[in-house]
Formats: sequence, structure tokens, C-alpha cells
Amino acid sequence: MATPMLRWCCPGRRWIFAGIGGGSRHGRGVPTGSTSSGKRGQSSVAQQPLITAQKPRKGEREWAAVVGLEIHAQIASNSKLFSGSQVDFAAPPNSLVSFFDASLPGTLPVLNRRCVEVAVMTGLALDCHINRKSLFDRKHYFYADLPAGYQITQQRLPIAVNGSLAYSVCVGKRWSQMVTRTVGVKQIQLEQDSGKSLHDNLRSQTLIDLNRAGVGLLEVVLEPDMSCGEEAAAAVRELQLILQALGTSQANMAEGQLRVDANISVHHPGEPLGVRTEVKNLNSARFLAKAIDYEIQRQISELENGGKILNETRSFDYKLGFMPEPNLPPLLLYDSGSLATGADPQQVIDIDQLRERLPELPRVTREKLVRQYGMLPEHSFALLNEVGLLEFFQNVIKETRAEPKKVTSWVLNTFLGFLKQQNLAVSESPVTPSALAELLDLLDRKAISSSAAKQVFEELWKSKGKTPAQMVAEKKLELMQDAEALEQLCRSVLEAHPQVVTDVKKGNPRAINKLIGLVRRATLGRADPTVIKEVLERQLSS
Repeated sequence: MATPMLRWCCPGRRWIFAGIGGGSRHGRGVPTGSTSSGKRGQSSVAQQPLITAQKPRKGEREWAAVVGLEIHAQIASNSKLFSGSQVDFAAPPNSLVSFFDASLPGTLPVLNRRCVEVAVMTGLALDCHINRKSLFDRKHYFYADLPAGYQITQQRLPIAVNGSLAYSVCVGKRWSQMVTRTVGVKQIQLEQDSGKSLHDNLRSQTLIDLNRAGVGLLEVVLEPDMSCGEEAAAAVRELQLILQALGTSQANMAEGQLRVDANISVHHPGEPLGVRTEVKNLNSARFLAKAIDYEIQRQISELENGGKILNETRSFDYKLGFMPEPNLPPLLLYDSGSLATGADPQQVIDIDQLRERLPELPRVTREKLVRQYGMLPEHSFALLNEVGLLEFFQNVIKETRAEPKKVTSWVLNTFLGFLKQQNLAVSESPVTPSALAELLDLLDRKAISSSAAKQVFEELWKSKGKTPAQMVAEKKLELMQDAEALEQLCRSVLEAHPQVVTDVKKGNPRAINKLIGLVRRATLGRADPTVIKEVLERQLSS
């Protein structure tokens, strides 16, 4: 089979593909199909570059791509889902393993209240129906780091079902070309994580670390309402922000706290759905998008070359792979109407109380930023997409007199640019919100020029302990306040450059800029270009 290369993916669900040695393929995605929960597995997905689209050839049949996601988030809890073992991912191997985690005979699970609460809150945030009664199941399969030989999960009757997740995706090259789409949330369920297998190739052996065994996971199953990698990545990113806002999970994909399985199939519109394959354990939104787009192209290329798609989803048959968990009774939840009078609040979970505790969700925060500060929608996305950046921005706003538009520009362009260059998180920045606020105040009251402000910012980044005002004084970066001295400098420059003056009077627009530059050089950059221009124009017209 010819090796396929992805030509283009558009969130407008139009597909154009080209296989090396083959023709292009074009199709339009349709949000239909089904997914099922899958077993642990590893995938090998070749990374192919995204390149410019080519026009589809006439007469070629269209293809529809169907994408569903299963997302596993590690719950932010001090202890595991069914045992009191501490959760600490930096701990030495096998140092946080209880008898239950090791599956010793006679041990019984005890459900973690915190995990149940965050599952309910996540369901409420995603507009799910919260089941007042949910059940736990055993999912049987063998794996070396799964001591019991089964995973406790919620397949038959999960804690939440039938929700929705709204997300925004670009339909063009610009941030302003964004549309809002919605993907259905099939179900949310609680389940255990497994341990880790550490492969030592030098000694040809595998070591087992059970510290992670039994850590609480929240699985969010999204309906197959997506049709390309970009849509899937945008949906995952929005869910990640929601989980972080709720405190459900830190959801750091790079650290494995959020893992995604993608179910992918292709078919001709109007025909039955194609055979689905599953791409497992993706821990990067960017790679998720690439992997999905590549798998769609691979399937199309395979089918058009006469091949067949094998069902590579390693899922268990519902009747054979699952059984009720005999050691856990049904999980019962209550609301204010069904809660018995005098019930012990430590022994029951009240859905209405959890609803009142819901924090502001990312979508609402973005709308508020646009409304309150008049910023562009794309700027509100940028502030939320970087951990800690919104808090930094808000702290600067509180301490400066500068306009929100100027603060937004400095935070998103200058500050964030320096972070990216140094590969630093917001929490690692050497420049504090107070320091940036003071710098913007100096700029706002015209104590320094824009170029001087950027010079001071660079110094703030390099050295700690000095304030912007101290740096301005040491380097003599204050703008000239002596109007008479500036008048004299401008007059001297005009007298020394008669040819440039002639060019200005002839209407050469660049000539005035040259004069401004000469004056600024004479003032060592301490004069405001706007003021210089006003003085020069007044002297030239007199």
C-alpha cells in the first residue's frame, strides 16, 4: 500500500487527501456513529506534516470521518479511590501501596467521598443528568501492573450521562474566524488507575510500580460528533480548562494527568458506518490532532487501495468483560427534595449543595473578560489557555492605572513572549505583576517612552531586587520634561540638515521621520516621538 500523507484538515469537515502514488480524496464529515469503552493498549501513529491543500479531482467519492473520544483525568485527591493510600507521584516506587492496592485476600474497597463529589460537579458543569443511583463493575483483563486482574469501573450505570460540551474552533487562519460547536457527553464514570510497568531493556526485564494503582480516574466519554483532529483537540482543551477550574484534576497532559483515546472511522455518506479503530494514550492536544488526521487518511488510503480496516479497538464484550462489583453497594446520591431529615451530612452527598459550589466556568470567564475590558474574544482565549496567566493579568489590572487594552497587549505580547522564549511557566516568571504594573504606570504618565519601557522590562527579566523606577533613574531613561531644551534641540537639528528640511517641504513623508530620529538620538531616546513631531511641525510651518 502506498504510504499516505495528510494534505489538509479543515474544521469545516471537508477532507482532501493524497496518497503518495495515489490521487487525492475528498469528503465531508457527518457527526454520527458510536463508541465504546476500550481496553489498555499502545498505538503507533506515524507523525506526518500538515501541508497545503490541493483541490479534489472530479468524480471522486466523498468520505465522512467520525471521531469520538474517551478522556481519562486523574482526580486531584489526597488519597486513592478505594483505599487510604496517599497520592504522590514523586514518591519512591511501591512506597504508597496499601494491602487493597496490592489486592491481598480479605481486603475491601472503601469509596473516597472527594472523588464522588468532583465527579458530580464535573457532570453538573457539563449539563449532564446525575444518576441518583449508580453501580460499580469489574472489568476483567490481565496486565502485569493490575494486581487484581480486573479494574473497578462504572460501565452499566455510570454517575452521570447525557451532557454536552461547547467548544470553539477556528475555521480560518485567524483567531477571529472562530465558531462554537457542541459535542455530546455520553457518560462520566469513576474508575481505578493501574500501576506502572517500567521496562528495562538492558536487563530484559519489566519492573512494577504500584504507587499509581488505585488512583481515582474520571472517564469522560464524548459522543462521535467530531470529524477531524482539530475539532477533537479543541474539545479536549476546553474540557481541560473546565476540569482545572472545578479542581477535579490538574489535567496536565505532559505529566499524564489527562490521557485521551480516540475512536476513528470513515465511510461514504449515506452508507453504514465504517469499522472503527482506536488510537490510545495520547497525552498532547497537538499530537492528538495529528494522530486523528493521520488515522483518517490511513483508513481512506487503505480502503481506496482495496484493503480492509481491522477493528483494532481492544475493547471487551459487554457480556463477557464486565460483572457487577460484589464488594461495593450501589452509590446513592440525593438532592434537597429526597434527603431525609436529620441525615448525617458526612454520610450522604447532596447534589444541590454541590451545584451551589460550582465555580465560574471558562466560557463565562471569557465572556466576562470581553464585556468588562473590551478585549477581543481571541485575547480572552489566550489568557485562559496558559496556566496562571489570567491571574497574572488580573493582578496587574488591580495595581496599575494603565488602560486594560495596554495591559492586555503587554501581558499577551511582551510578557508571554518572554515566557515562551525561556520555556517558563507563569509561576516561574522573574517579573511580578506588581513590577509590570509599576512599569505601565511610568509609561501611562509619560515618564518614559515605549522603547524605554521595553528596555526596562528586559532588565527586570534579567535582574531581581530593583524596581522599574530605580532602573529608569540609574539608566537615565526619563522622558525630557524641559520643553525649552527640546525646542532648542529640534531647532538645531533643522539648521544642521537643510536638505532634509527641503524634502519635508516638498512632501516627502519619510523626511519628517528622519528628523524625528535625529532628535531622539540627540536626546538619547529620552524624548517622546509624538511630542518631537509636534515641535518639528510647528517650527517647520513658522
